[in-house]
Amino acid sequence: MNDFANKIAKQISHVQKIGIGLLQEWPLLVNLVTTQVFLIYGQSLLSDLAHPVWFTLTVAWLILTIIFSLFAVVRHAESLADKLREPLGTLVLTLAVTSIEVMIIVATMSTGFGSPTLARDAMFGVIMIMLNGMVGLTLLIGGLKYKEQDYNLQGASSFLAVILPLAVIGLVLPNYTSSSPDQTFSTIQAVFLVVVSVALYGIFITIQNGRHRIYFRTAQPTAEAKDAKRKWRIIHEVHSVPYHVLLLLMYMGSLVILTQQLAVPIDFTIRVLGAPVALAGFLIALLVLAPESVAAVRAALSNDLQRSVNILLGSVLATIGLTIPAVLAYGLLFHKKIILGLDPIDVTMLSLTLVLSTMTFSSSRTNVLLGAVHLLLFFAYLLLIFQR
Repeated sequence: MNDFANKIAKQISHVQKIGIGLLQEWPLLVNLVTTQVFLIYGQSLLSDLAHPVWFTLTVAWLILTIIFSLFAVVRHAESLADKLREPLGTLVLTLAVTSIEVMIIVATMSTGFGSPTLARDAMFGVIMIMLNGMVGLTLLIGGLKYKEQDYNLQGASSFLAVILPLAVIGLVLPNYTSSSPDQTFSTIQAVFLVVVSVALYGIFITIQNGRHRIYFRTAQPTAEAKDAKRKWRIIHEVHSVPYHVLLLLMYMGSLVILTQQLAVPIDFTIRVLGAPVALAGFLIALLVLAPESVAAVRAALSNDLQRSVNILLGSVLATIGLTIPAVLAYGLLFHKKIILGLDPIDVTMLSLTLVLSTMTFSSSRTNVLLGAVHLLLFFAYLLLIFQR
Protein backbone atom coordinates (compact mmCIF):
# COMPACT_ATOMS: atom_id res chain seq x y z
CA MET A 1 0.00 0.00 0.00
CA ASN A 2 2.84 2.37 0.85
CA ASP A 3 4.57 1.61 -2.46
CA PHE A 4 1.36 2.42 -4.35
CA ALA A 5 0.97 5.69 -2.45
CA ASN A 6 4.60 6.60 -3.18
CA LYS A 7 4.09 5.95 -6.89
CA ILE A 8 0.98 8.13 -6.93
CA ALA A 9 2.83 10.89 -5.08
CA LYS A 10 5.72 10.75 -7.56
CA GLN A 11 3.32 10.95 -10.50
CA ILE A 12 1.52 13.93 -8.96
CA SER A 13 4.85 15.64 -8.32
CA HIS A 14 5.92 14.99 -11.92
CA VAL A 15 2.65 16.43 -13.26
CA GLN A 16 3.05 19.48 -11.01
CA LYS A 17 6.58 20.07 -12.33
CA ILE A 18 5.35 19.88 -15.91
CA GLY A 19 2.50 22.27 -15.06
CA ILE A 20 4.93 24.78 -13.52
CA GLY A 21 7.18 24.41 -16.55
CA LEU A 22 4.28 25.11 -18.92
CA LEU A 23 3.35 28.24 -16.94
CA GLN A 24 6.86 29.54 -17.71
CA GLU A 25 6.04 29.25 -21.40
CA TRP A 26 3.76 32.29 -21.53
CA PRO A 27 6.04 33.83 -24.19
CA LEU A 28 5.04 30.95 -26.49
CA LEU A 29 1.38 31.98 -26.20
CA VAL A 30 2.30 35.60 -26.98
CA ASN A 31 4.48 34.34 -29.83
CA LEU A 32 1.72 32.20 -31.39
CA VAL A 33 -0.97 34.89 -31.02
CA THR A 34 1.30 37.57 -32.53
CA THR A 35 2.27 35.25 -35.38
CA GLN A 36 -1.39 34.53 -36.12
CA VAL A 37 -2.30 38.24 -36.04
CA PHE A 38 0.53 39.23 -38.39
CA LEU A 39 -0.22 36.33 -40.75
CA ILE A 40 -3.81 37.52 -41.14
CA TYR A 41 -3.50 41.30 -40.69
CA GLY A 42 0.21 41.88 -41.34
CA GLN A 43 -0.21 43.96 -44.49
CA SER A 44 -2.74 46.32 -42.93
CA LEU A 45 -0.78 46.61 -39.67
CA LEU A 46 2.40 47.59 -41.54
CA SER A 47 0.77 49.73 -44.21
CA ASP A 48 0.65 52.99 -42.20
CA LEU A 49 4.08 53.18 -40.64
CA ALA A 50 4.31 56.90 -41.42
CA HIS A 51 2.05 57.60 -38.42
CA PRO A 52 4.50 57.90 -35.48
CA VAL A 53 2.21 56.51 -32.75
CA TRP A 54 1.04 53.57 -34.86
CA PHE A 55 4.60 52.87 -35.96
CA THR A 56 5.87 52.86 -32.37
CA LEU A 57 3.12 50.57 -31.07
CA THR A 58 3.35 48.09 -33.94
CA VAL A 59 7.12 47.85 -33.99
CA ALA A 60 7.35 47.70 -30.17
CA TRP A 61 4.83 44.84 -30.13
CA LEU A 62 6.73 42.95 -32.82
CA ILE A 63 10.21 43.51 -31.36
CA LEU A 64 9.16 42.70 -27.77
CA THR A 65 7.56 39.45 -28.92
CA ILE A 66 10.73 38.51 -30.81
CA ILE A 67 12.93 39.39 -27.81
CA PHE A 68 10.75 37.36 -25.40
CA SER A 69 10.91 34.45 -27.82
CA LEU A 70 14.68 34.78 -28.21
CA PHE A 71 15.17 34.67 -24.44
CA ALA A 72 12.91 31.61 -24.28
CA VAL A 73 15.02 29.96 -27.00
CA VAL A 74 18.15 30.67 -24.96
CA ARG A 75 16.47 29.35 -21.79
CA HIS A 76 15.66 26.04 -23.44
CA ALA A 77 19.08 25.90 -25.06
CA GLU A 78 20.66 26.42 -21.63
CA SER A 79 18.45 23.68 -20.20
CA LEU A 80 19.73 21.40 -22.95
CA ALA A 81 23.24 22.55 -22.07
CA ASP A 82 22.61 21.48 -18.49
CA LYS A 83 21.45 18.05 -19.67
CA LEU A 84 24.08 17.55 -22.38
CA ARG A 85 26.98 19.29 -20.56
CA GLU A 86 29.71 21.37 -22.14
CA PRO A 87 30.66 21.93 -24.90
CA LEU A 88 27.65 20.28 -26.59
CA GLY A 89 25.24 22.46 -24.61
CA THR A 90 26.82 25.70 -25.77
CA LEU A 91 26.84 24.35 -29.34
CA VAL A 92 23.05 24.01 -29.19
CA LEU A 93 22.79 27.63 -28.05
CA THR A 94 25.04 29.02 -30.79
CA LEU A 95 23.34 26.97 -33.52
CA ALA A 96 19.90 28.14 -32.38
CA VAL A 97 20.94 31.81 -32.41
CA THR A 98 22.73 31.46 -35.77
CA SER A 99 19.65 29.82 -37.27
CA ILE A 100 17.54 32.79 -36.18
CA GLU A 101 20.09 35.19 -37.67
CA VAL A 102 19.94 33.36 -41.01
CA MET A 103 16.13 33.45 -40.87
CA ILE A 104 16.07 37.23 -40.40
CA ILE A 105 18.62 37.88 -43.16
CA VAL A 106 16.95 35.58 -45.69
CA ALA A 107 13.46 36.81 -44.74
CA THR A 108 14.51 40.45 -45.14
CA MET A 109 16.18 39.83 -48.50
CA SER A 110 13.31 37.68 -49.81
CA THR A 111 10.76 40.43 -49.17
CA GLY A 112 12.69 42.76 -51.45
CA PHE A 113 13.65 45.23 -48.73
CA GLY A 114 17.15 44.00 -47.95
CA SER A 115 20.14 45.39 -49.80
CA PRO A 116 22.73 43.01 -51.32
CA THR A 117 25.10 44.01 -48.49
CA LEU A 118 22.67 43.11 -45.68
CA ALA A 119 24.18 39.68 -44.97
CA ARG A 120 27.69 41.13 -45.00
CA ASP A 121 26.75 43.96 -42.65
CA ALA A 122 24.93 41.60 -40.28
CA MET A 123 27.86 39.17 -40.13
CA PHE A 124 30.34 41.99 -39.65
CA GLY A 125 28.06 43.32 -36.91
CA VAL A 126 28.12 39.93 -35.17
CA ILE A 127 31.93 39.87 -35.30
CA MET A 128 32.25 43.40 -33.92
CA ILE A 129 29.60 42.93 -31.23
CA MET A 130 30.91 39.59 -30.01
CA LEU A 131 34.69 39.84 -30.48
CA ASN A 132 34.89 43.46 -29.35
CA GLY A 133 31.76 44.57 -27.51
CA MET A 134 30.92 41.41 -25.56
CA VAL A 135 34.46 40.04 -25.18
CA GLY A 136 35.46 43.48 -23.90
CA LEU A 137 32.50 43.68 -21.50
CA THR A 138 32.93 40.15 -20.11
CA LEU A 139 36.68 40.60 -19.60
CA LEU A 140 36.13 44.03 -18.02
CA ILE A 141 33.45 43.00 -15.52
CA GLY A 142 35.20 39.69 -14.83
CA GLY A 143 38.48 41.49 -14.24
CA LEU A 144 36.86 44.08 -11.97
CA LYS A 145 35.23 41.38 -9.86
CA TYR A 146 37.93 38.68 -9.83
CA LYS A 147 41.08 40.57 -11.02
CA GLU A 148 42.06 37.66 -13.29
CA GLN A 149 40.06 34.80 -14.78
CA ASP A 150 41.11 31.46 -16.23
CA TYR A 151 39.90 29.57 -19.30
CA ASN A 152 41.18 26.75 -21.50
CA LEU A 153 43.66 28.32 -23.92
CA GLN A 154 43.56 25.37 -26.34
CA GLY A 155 39.82 25.83 -26.88
CA ALA A 156 40.09 29.55 -27.66
CA SER A 157 43.03 28.90 -30.00
CA SER A 158 40.99 26.26 -31.83
CA PHE A 159 38.13 28.72 -32.34
CA LEU A 160 40.44 31.43 -33.67
CA ALA A 161 42.31 29.00 -35.95
CA VAL A 162 39.06 28.47 -37.87
CA ILE A 163 37.61 31.99 -37.52
CA LEU A 164 40.63 33.80 -39.03
CA PRO A 165 40.83 32.07 -42.43
CA LEU A 166 37.06 31.89 -42.93
CA ALA A 167 36.62 35.58 -42.02
CA VAL A 168 39.35 36.71 -44.41
CA ILE A 169 38.24 34.44 -47.27
CA GLY A 170 34.56 35.27 -46.83
CA LEU A 171 34.67 39.01 -46.10
CA VAL A 172 37.98 40.33 -47.49
CA LEU A 173 38.91 38.14 -50.47
CA PRO A 174 35.87 39.19 -52.60
CA ASN A 175 37.42 42.68 -52.83
CA TYR A 176 40.33 41.29 -54.82
CA THR A 177 38.74 38.63 -57.04
CA SER A 178 38.22 39.67 -60.67
CA SER A 179 35.97 36.91 -62.03
CA SER A 180 32.84 38.74 -60.80
CA PRO A 181 32.05 42.45 -60.26
CA ASP A 182 31.35 44.46 -57.11
CA GLN A 183 32.93 42.60 -54.21
CA THR A 184 31.04 39.38 -55.03
CA PHE A 185 32.01 35.78 -55.66
CA SER A 186 31.55 34.00 -58.98
CA THR A 187 29.33 30.91 -58.99
CA ILE A 188 32.30 28.53 -58.79
CA GLN A 189 33.91 30.56 -56.00
CA ALA A 190 30.63 30.72 -54.07
CA VAL A 191 30.08 26.95 -54.33
CA PHE A 192 33.67 26.33 -53.25
CA LEU A 193 33.30 28.60 -50.21
CA VAL A 194 29.99 26.97 -49.25
CA VAL A 195 31.52 23.49 -49.35
CA VAL A 196 34.75 24.49 -47.58
CA SER A 197 32.99 26.48 -44.84
CA VAL A 198 30.49 23.74 -44.03
CA ALA A 199 33.21 21.05 -44.15
CA LEU A 200 35.57 23.01 -41.91
CA TYR A 201 32.80 23.82 -39.44
CA GLY A 202 31.80 20.16 -39.43
CA ILE A 203 35.38 19.12 -38.66
CA PHE A 204 35.54 21.67 -35.86
CA ILE A 205 32.28 20.40 -34.33
CA THR A 206 33.60 16.83 -34.51
CA ILE A 207 36.77 17.88 -32.71
CA GLN A 208 34.88 19.99 -30.19
CA ASN A 209 32.48 17.23 -29.20
CA GLY A 210 34.77 14.26 -29.81
CA ARG A 211 38.40 13.54 -29.13
CA HIS A 212 39.32 17.09 -28.00
CA ARG A 213 36.23 17.87 -25.97
CA ILE A 214 38.42 18.64 -22.97
CA TYR A 215 39.77 21.74 -24.78
CA PHE A 216 36.41 23.46 -24.29
CA ARG A 217 35.88 22.65 -20.62
CA THR A 218 37.52 23.91 -17.47
CA ALA A 219 39.58 21.38 -15.56
CA GLN A 220 38.04 22.41 -12.26
CA PRO A 221 34.85 24.57 -12.17
CA THR A 222 35.06 27.44 -9.70
CA ALA A 223 32.92 27.58 -6.58
CA GLU A 224 31.12 30.64 -8.00
CA ALA A 225 30.28 28.75 -11.21
CA LYS A 226 28.91 25.77 -9.25
CA ASP A 227 26.82 28.08 -7.07
CA ALA A 228 25.46 29.94 -10.14
CA LYS A 229 24.46 26.65 -11.78
CA ARG A 230 22.73 25.51 -8.58
CA LYS A 231 20.74 28.77 -8.38
CA TRP A 232 19.85 28.55 -12.08
CA ARG A 233 18.44 25.05 -11.58
CA ILE A 234 16.27 26.31 -8.72
CA ILE A 235 14.78 29.09 -10.88
CA HIS A 236 14.52 27.10 -14.14
CA GLU A 237 13.04 23.63 -14.05
CA VAL A 238 15.05 21.29 -16.28
CA HIS A 239 13.00 18.60 -18.01
CA SER A 240 13.85 15.89 -20.52
CA VAL A 241 15.82 16.54 -23.72
CA PRO A 242 12.76 15.92 -26.03
CA TYR A 243 10.70 18.41 -23.96
CA HIS A 244 13.19 21.23 -24.45
CA VAL A 245 13.91 20.34 -28.08
CA LEU A 246 10.17 20.43 -28.92
CA LEU A 247 9.62 23.83 -27.30
CA LEU A 248 12.83 25.17 -28.86
CA LEU A 249 11.55 24.22 -32.32
CA MET A 250 8.09 25.69 -31.61
CA TYR A 251 9.57 29.06 -30.68
CA MET A 252 11.89 29.09 -33.68
CA GLY A 253 9.12 28.09 -36.09
CA SER A 254 7.07 31.18 -35.18
CA LEU A 255 10.17 33.36 -35.28
CA VAL A 256 10.53 32.62 -39.00
CA ILE A 257 7.26 34.47 -39.66
CA LEU A 258 7.84 37.26 -37.16
CA THR A 259 11.30 38.06 -38.48
CA GLN A 260 9.91 38.33 -42.01
CA GLN A 261 7.39 40.91 -40.75
CA LEU A 262 10.21 42.82 -39.06
CA ALA A 263 11.87 43.45 -42.45
CA VAL A 264 9.31 46.12 -43.39
CA PRO A 265 9.80 48.46 -40.36
CA ILE A 266 13.59 48.00 -40.52
CA ASP A 267 13.69 49.16 -44.13
CA PHE A 268 11.21 51.98 -43.41
CA THR A 269 13.30 53.24 -40.47
CA ILE A 270 16.51 53.27 -42.52
CA ARG A 271 14.86 55.18 -45.38
CA VAL A 272 13.05 57.74 -43.20
CA LEU A 273 16.08 58.49 -41.03
CA GLY A 274 18.41 58.51 -44.02
CA ALA A 275 20.63 56.22 -41.95
CA PRO A 276 23.53 54.20 -43.39
CA VAL A 277 22.54 50.85 -44.89
CA ALA A 278 25.01 49.15 -42.52
CA LEU A 279 22.76 50.14 -39.61
CA ALA A 280 20.22 47.49 -40.67
CA GLY A 281 22.84 44.76 -40.35
CA PHE A 282 23.93 46.07 -36.96
CA LEU A 283 20.33 46.16 -35.67
CA ILE A 284 19.71 42.59 -36.82
CA ALA A 285 22.91 41.40 -35.14
CA LEU A 286 22.11 43.32 -31.95
CA LEU A 287 18.58 41.91 -31.76
CA VAL A 288 19.64 38.32 -32.36
CA LEU A 289 22.65 38.41 -30.03
CA ALA A 290 20.92 40.05 -27.03
CA PRO A 291 20.01 36.84 -25.14
CA GLU A 292 23.32 35.12 -25.96
CA SER A 293 25.20 38.19 -24.76
CA VAL A 294 23.30 38.13 -21.47
CA ALA A 295 24.27 34.46 -21.02
CA ALA A 296 27.95 35.31 -21.64
CA VAL A 297 27.91 38.19 -19.13
CA ARG A 298 26.14 36.05 -16.54
CA ALA A 299 28.80 33.35 -16.97
CA ALA A 300 31.61 35.90 -16.52
CA LEU A 301 29.99 37.26 -13.36
CA SER A 302 29.84 33.73 -11.94
CA ASN A 303 33.57 33.25 -12.71
CA ASP A 304 32.86 30.78 -15.52
CA LEU A 305 34.86 32.52 -18.24
CA GLN A 306 35.19 29.27 -20.18
CA ARG A 307 31.46 29.30 -20.91
CA SER A 308 31.67 32.95 -21.96
CA VAL A 309 34.50 32.13 -24.36
CA ASN A 310 32.56 29.16 -25.76
CA ILE A 311 29.49 31.32 -26.31
CA LEU A 312 31.22 34.37 -27.79
CA LEU A 313 33.78 32.68 -30.04
CA GLY A 314 31.33 29.91 -30.89
CA SER A 315 28.76 32.47 -32.04
CA VAL A 316 31.30 34.20 -34.31
CA LEU A 317 32.45 30.88 -35.77
CA ALA A 318 28.89 29.71 -36.38
CA THR A 319 28.07 33.02 -38.06
CA ILE A 320 31.04 32.83 -40.43
CA GLY A 321 30.96 29.07 -40.92
CA LEU A 322 27.21 28.71 -41.42
CA THR A 323 25.67 32.09 -42.26
CA ILE A 324 28.01 32.78 -45.20
CA PRO A 325 27.24 29.39 -46.82
CA ALA A 326 23.51 29.85 -46.13
CA VAL A 327 23.25 33.28 -47.76
CA LEU A 328 25.49 32.26 -50.66
CA ALA A 329 23.32 29.19 -51.27
CA TYR A 330 20.23 31.41 -51.09
CA GLY A 331 21.76 33.80 -53.61
CA LEU A 332 22.64 30.98 -56.00
CA LEU A 333 19.21 29.33 -55.77
CA PHE A 334 17.14 32.51 -56.11
CA HIS A 335 19.56 34.51 -58.27
CA LYS A 336 20.06 37.21 -55.64
CA LYS A 337 23.14 39.40 -55.64
CA ILE A 338 25.14 38.85 -52.45
CA ILE A 339 27.94 41.34 -51.73
CA LEU A 340 30.30 39.97 -49.07
CA GLY A 341 33.44 42.07 -49.55
CA LEU A 342 33.89 44.68 -46.82
CA ASP A 343 34.71 48.32 -47.47
CA PRO A 344 38.34 49.39 -46.77
CA ILE A 345 37.46 50.95 -43.39
CA ASP A 346 35.70 47.77 -42.27
CA VAL A 347 38.58 45.62 -43.52
CA THR A 348 40.87 47.67 -41.26
CA MET A 349 38.54 47.19 -38.29
CA LEU A 350 38.25 43.46 -39.00
CA SER A 351 42.04 43.12 -39.20
CA LEU A 352 42.52 44.97 -35.90
CA THR A 353 39.86 42.83 -34.25
CA LEU A 354 41.35 39.52 -35.41
CA VAL A 355 44.89 40.52 -34.42
CA LEU A 356 43.75 41.81 -31.02
CA SER A 357 41.66 38.68 -30.39
CA THR A 358 44.68 36.51 -31.18
CA MET A 359 46.75 38.49 -28.68
CA THR A 360 44.01 38.48 -26.03
CA PHE A 361 43.60 34.71 -26.18
CA SER A 362 47.33 33.97 -26.26
CA SER A 363 47.41 33.69 -22.46
CA SER A 364 45.22 31.54 -20.25
CA ARG A 365 44.51 34.46 -17.88
CA THR A 366 42.62 37.66 -18.69
CA ASN A 367 42.39 41.08 -17.02
CA VAL A 368 40.68 44.46 -17.16
CA LEU A 369 43.12 46.02 -19.66
CA LEU A 370 42.28 43.53 -22.40
CA GLY A 371 38.57 44.16 -21.93
CA ALA A 372 39.05 47.94 -22.15
CA VAL A 373 40.96 47.67 -25.46
CA HIS A 374 38.27 45.48 -27.01
CA LEU A 375 35.58 47.94 -25.93
CA LEU A 376 37.56 50.78 -27.52
CA LEU A 377 37.46 48.99 -30.87
CA PHE A 378 33.72 48.38 -30.46
CA PHE A 379 33.01 52.07 -29.87
CA ALA A 380 35.14 52.92 -32.91
CA TYR A 381 33.00 50.52 -34.95
CA LEU A 382 29.81 52.25 -33.75
CA LEU A 383 31.20 55.66 -34.70
CA LEU A 384 32.23 54.47 -38.15
CA ILE A 385 28.71 53.22 -38.92
CA PHE A 386 27.52 56.83 -38.98
CA GLN A 387 30.71 58.81 -39.63
CA ARG A 388 32.92 57.42 -42.37
